[in-house]
Amino acid sequence: GNTVSVQDVRETFAKLNVSVPASEEDDYQKLLAAIHDCAETVAALPDSHPPTDLERFPRNNVHRPSPDENILGHAWAHTFSIRDRNPTGGLTGKTVCLKDCICVAGVPQLLGTDIIDPWTPEADATVVRWALEAGAEVVGTAHCENWCQSTSSFSSAQGVVHNPYAEGYSAGGSTSGAAALVAGGFVDIGIGADQGGSIRVPASLCGCVGLKPTHGLVPYTGIASNDPIDDHAGPLARTVMEVAQCLDAISGYDGIDDRSLGAPNHGTTTFASDLLSNPEAKGMRIGILTESFNIALPEKDVKDLVLSAANKFKDLGATVEEVSVPMHPLGSAIWTIQQRISGYLALQGHQTGRHGYGLTGLEAAKLPWTQERFNKCFPTTKNIFLNGTYLLANFPTLYPKTLNLCRQLRASYEYIFQSYDILITPTTPFVAPKHGKLTTPIETISPTVGLTSNTVQFDATGHPAMTIPVGRVEVERGVRLPVGMQIIGGMGEDGKVLRAGHAWERAFDWKKM
Repeated sequence: GNTVSVQDVRETFAKLNVSVPASEEDDYQKLLAAIHDCAETVAALPDSHPPTDLERFPRNNVHRPSPDENILGHAWAHTFSIRDRNPTGGLTGKTVCLKDCICVAGVPQLLGTDIIDPWTPEADATVVRWALEAGAEVVGTAHCENWCQSTSSFSSAQGVVHNPYAEGYSAGGSTSGAAALVAGGFVDIGIGADQGGSIRVPASLCGCVGLKPTHGLVPYTGIASNDPIDDHAGPLARTVMEVAQCLDAISGYDGIDDRSLGAPNHGTTTFASDLLSNPEAKGMRIGILTESFNIALPEKDVKDLVLSAANKFKDLGATVEEVSVPMHPLGSAIWTIQQRISGYLALQGHQTGRHGYGLTGLEAAKLPWTQERFNKCFPTTKNIFLNGTYLLANFPTLYPKTLNLCRQLRASYEYIFQSYDILITPTTPFVAPKHGKLTTPIETISPTVGLTSNTVQFDATGHPAMTIPVGRVEVERGVRLPVGMQIIGGMGEDGKVLRAGHAWERAFDWKKM
């Protein structure tokens, strides 16, 4: 029965550092008892999950590889085979892996952590269903970094992921496993998630193409969320054409995720065919974003390679000029405050205000937080708890201001896009570092400091941004690691981003640069 008492009223108000007169407590006890009954009623209802067609897309040979069976360190979370018995569509013949924060019904999800036991989703993410309907064979989930909150590739509780070009070097994160598997040639396409650079950073370090589409172009239904403002899902592949083919397959509004309300109808985009009909960069106006080469002290070899690659667009008939967006360096600070507060609220189960598919199984697995679970967090996650709690207590009005500043930051880029088709930056200021070590918090995260200095801005603004490999840098004798160039487009101009990247990679062999 309902046991809500006056003492519950007092204790609940006390958590807010307020109280009500004793004469009102009985009334509030009745109101609190009523909401308790209401909560019990809703809690007893069966949950509602998007349908998954297990007959058409059966789960075959689901397997968690042992350390001896795994590759590139611990790139695979689970291997399996899911495909249509009679595949048709733009991804027919392609193999796809998924970042292990993307739900696959019946396949345990690890999230790169041991904070919780693996939990098993009851429905496929929309991107999984649409990739399967487009003819792809989904062959596994790839390890991601611990709770998707690191750009290293040694934070996962299941083990490190090595760069495919050099064991012992980072694959980047948090879409570490998928980037390594794609760049290493083990799968054709990866689907990842990007809140601060988690597709583009590992793609850059591993030497493959990675696209963070315009916010909402790809529905986030069935993917573990850090924050709806920053959440982006997108493809990784070895070529821009394959990225475009995957984007055609997984983009559009799915009737569930309100991030995608403004997206085109599913199945109506023509990104891949547009590249076939207009594969050249002739006539494009390209801006080299000067501020991006001066923040986070980029390595000279990286800076020189990206500048050289950007200027090669002139050989393709494009106009290339330097442009300035003075607000660009501030974007990192704006994103950091917005993400720390929203990320903390997400960890606490306090995300509200969006229509979508709630991952109730994941929420039940992580809540409530305990000291034992907290002890297992990677330092970046502990820092989000610390930062979020501190900011809400000491800067209580700052979050809405970051939303206003995100809008201003977006407008500052959009102003430039009135005159230019795309902007160019280094994706990361340096190539893959060696794996860090779990020691002190600062020493543990130090190898990744600065990696996202040119990527987080476009999660905050929602602009499409893609990295393509444009060369390699020798870091020690016999070890040459990839360099990525980031191509950014105006809101909704993913096609221009793809066109520029496709034209560049058709004309130049990055492995010879």
